[in-house]
Amino acid sequence: MIITTTDFIPGREIIEVIDIARGSTVRARHIGRDIFAGLKNLIGGEIHEYTKLMAEAREQAINRLIADAEELDADAVINVRFTTAGIMNMASEILAYGTAVRLR
Repeated sequence: MIITTTDFIPGREIIEVIDIARGSTVRARHIGRDIFAGLKNLIGGEIHEYTKLMAEAREQAINRLIADAEELDADAVINVRFTTAGIMNMASEILAYGTAVRLR
């Protein structure tokens, strides 16, 4: 599966736009991570625990995007974007979405 943030794939022709492909995950913060984050907040700097949590969430969202595109029988997903939203206190959704296409 080709995944790209561009609206074209060099050297390939898009012959059909199928649908929107999407994948998402909702992640909640962990009390252990919150303790370390609170300490880090006192001294400043990157909160590595949350950086890792968000990176894992993005990967899961991409994997679900790919699974959705495969169900649509797509060859590629173009114009891939990410968005995030707060679902409730201490929980966020990461959504990956793009246009599922067939290639020649």
